Amino acid sequence: MKKIEVVAGIIYFGNEILCVQRPKNKLTYISEKFEFPGGKIEKEESKKDALKRELIEELNFVPTAIGDLFLTVVHRYPDFELTMHCFKCYAKTKDIQLNEHISSEWLTIKDLSKLDWAEADIPIVNRLIEDGEIV
Repeated sequence: MKKIEVVAGIIYFGNEILCVQRPKNKLTYISEKFEFPGGKIEKEESKKDALKRELIEELNFVPTAIGDLFLTVVHRYPDFELTMHCFKCYAKTKDIQLNEHISSEWLTIKDLSKLDWAEADIPIVNRLIEDGEIV
């Protein structure tokens, strides 16, 4: 089974978190699902550098800070295994540009569960809800 290692950012603006929606995809189990933005780690790249690069590529966004590792999720989809390293990030603005996603929402933690999340992102959502409003 193909293994993919990625990073994702839990981006805070005040008490809201950025949630982005994937475009239609031939892989129906991730098509149009919500996720935390991020992407693949390139060779010789640190996780935080990869996250910063991916946020610029996907959102034209540079976080004011990237915190320590929040959670690593390993999830098996039907066609690949995903290892996702998630970091809390902080923003001074909600000004983003969707270069790869079809929509975005800024939600408080209590509203995160209303979205249709990609399966690998659900443990992150659950942990955020368990931890409460701590940023």
